Amino acid sequence: MRRRFPDGYGQLEPFHFAVTRRQALKELDHFIAHILPGFGDHQDAMVRGEPYLRHSLLSAYLNAGLLYPLEICRRAEAAWRAGAAPLNAVEGFVRQILGWREFVRGIYWRFMPGYLERNALDAHEPLPWLYWSGETAMACMGEVLAHTREHAYSHHIQRLMITGNFALLAGLDPRAVHAWYLAVYADAYEWVEAPNTLGMALHADGGLLASKPYAASGAYIRRMSNYCGGCAYDPTVSVGERSCPFNALYWDFMARHRERFSRNARMPYVYSTWDKMGEARQAALREQAEAHLTAMRAGRL
Repeated sequence: MRRRFPDGYGQLEPFHFAVTRRQALKELDHFIAHILPGFGDHQDAMVRGEPYLRHSLLSAYLNAGLLYPLEICRRAEAAWRAGAAPLNAVEGFVRQILGWREFVRGIYWRFMPGYLERNALDAHEPLPWLYWSGETAMACMGEVLAHTREHAYSHHIQRLMITGNFALLAGLDPRAVHAWYLAVYADAYEWVEAPNTLGMALHADGGLLASKPYAASGAYIRRMSNYCGGCAYDPTVSVGERSCPFNALYWDFMARHRERFSRNARMPYVYSTWDKMGEARQAALREQAEAHLTAMRAGRL
């Protein structure tokens, strides 16, 4: 691989993936015994220097067919019945496999091949180079992109609320984002990756998979991680040189798509807050958002 693709994306070493069913079963044993008990308390957390935290790392083996969904769910259930793992850990883990994974599979097979062409939010911004290089002053993006390059992995909240959230707010082209996710993650098989990317992260399917966009400002990232400490940008600031790009981009995204989302029953509070800001504040936020996009296009974000 190194000889054939010397300039390829990612790192080949250290190589720690299971490549046989026997090895994959050992990975499952390790997860059930040592990792699953803490999964429920940490499944949505993001911690600097922790690419895996309390996640299973089983998705690549599951999607490749080295492990089977039902056997994993039964092992997790058995751990709960034996008192070896708490209910919040087992329920959250099983739900991801038995609930979400099967739902996503249904979306893919029901709506392909046209699903890949959906772009309900009319997003056409080219994928910026920072997704490949990882070179950015945004600490959260830099952290997750480093995990991706080094391990061909980042967990679901990092994919959804960091790289996916930024792509949504910046209006990145869904097909380009889809191609990136498909290329960089070891567990990315199109049937499971495409609905998660186009539907859940980018809302490109117009709400077919998720009833509202998973859009968030820097406040969410600050609350759910420790990435913001030491970042070049301040998550409590929305306008100015040190303003967190996620803040202005969030409000600009909401303003751009008001006609669509103001009718969503889950979003009245967002637009009520926006209206209370006043025209001067709104204009400043939208101007700042454009400044961030300009910096992104120039590789200076």
